[in-house]
Amino acid sequence: MNMRAAVVTAFGEPLEIQEIPVPEPGPRQVLVRIEASGLCHTDIHAAHGDWPVKPTLPFTPGHEGVGVIEKIGSAVTGRAVGERVAVPWLGYACGTCEYCVSGRETLCESQKNTGYALNGGHAEYAVAHADYVVPVPGGISPAEAAPLTCAGVTTYKAVKVSGLRPAERAAIFGIGGLGHLAQQYAQIFGAETIAVDITADKLRLAEELGAAHTVNAAVDDPVAEIKALGGADVAIVLAASPRVLEQAHACLRRGGRLVLVSLPKDNAMNLPIFETVLGGISVIGSIVGTRGDLAEVFRLHAAGRTRVIYETRELEEINSSFTEILGSAVPARLVFEM
Repeated sequence: MNMRAAVVTAFGEPLEIQEIPVPEPGPRQVLVRIEASGLCHTDIHAAHGDWPVKPTLPFTPGHEGVGVIEKIGSAVTGRAVGERVAVPWLGYACGTCEYCVSGRETLCESQKNTGYALNGGHAEYAVAHADYVVPVPGGISPAEAAPLTCAGVTTYKAVKVSGLRPAERAAIFGIGGLGHLAQQYAQIFGAETIAVDITADKLRLAEELGAAHTVNAAVDDPVAEIKALGGADVAIVLAASPRVLEQAHACLRRGGRLVLVSLPKDNAMNLPIFETVLGGISVIGSIVGTRGDLAEVFRLHAAGRTRVIYETRELEEINSSFTEILGSAVPARLVFEM
């Protein structure tokens, strides 16, 4: 049996929609019939070969796949045919290293990532390691669950590692697929939120979602605006620009925490050492969350605590969808429905 899949055959070239055989699950794997697959900026970086360690060609991107298990491998326990699961970025970790056993599995040096080292969810079927798929609670649609699988868990983890406390002020730099969720998690943690973006529509969305303040960085200096409010206790950066990273650092109060999430292609930012040391500023790198974090994200959404803003596309529209994302032409997340 064949399936449709979006395949990267050369870095920087349009993806091809190919008919390829449906993969068979190995002993510890499951075969998932994909219902929805969210488009992440990381997919674009992968397809363009932007990062130092590149995927092996050809490959299928996508690490926000949600679907139903259709087959299970001979050694699988704890998963069942018919169960709806998410196939996240952390496709596999060793389970035995110091990071895995201490609850930091996303730092495992033997990990394999979905849509990068492993074929991902921009296809009608995907195989995944049974221990690393995460059940999706009833009542959450596949199209809503898909963005939560990366955009949600990534920003939830960023808020957690920031140490954000109730009544603190959190600035979210970049309101979009990740940022609109980061803002909501910061508010769940009790923060006064400041949304920073260069697009008026996204700032209006931030207001609808409860932002206490918005800053249009295309018009006003975000550092001056945030300092006028008293500065931020936490700044979470979701825009892949060194200049934005530097602005986020400069807006912090003494004792503030800068959380780096986005990965600029340049792989560098200017860090003012005197201001960092004398101001007691912490700079924190935050990678995607664990399976436990994702389960928490799903529970919050099932409880009605978050909203996912998304638009749907057909898989055949993947190349034009890349263009939309790069041009900031969508309010938040794009999801391919199969």
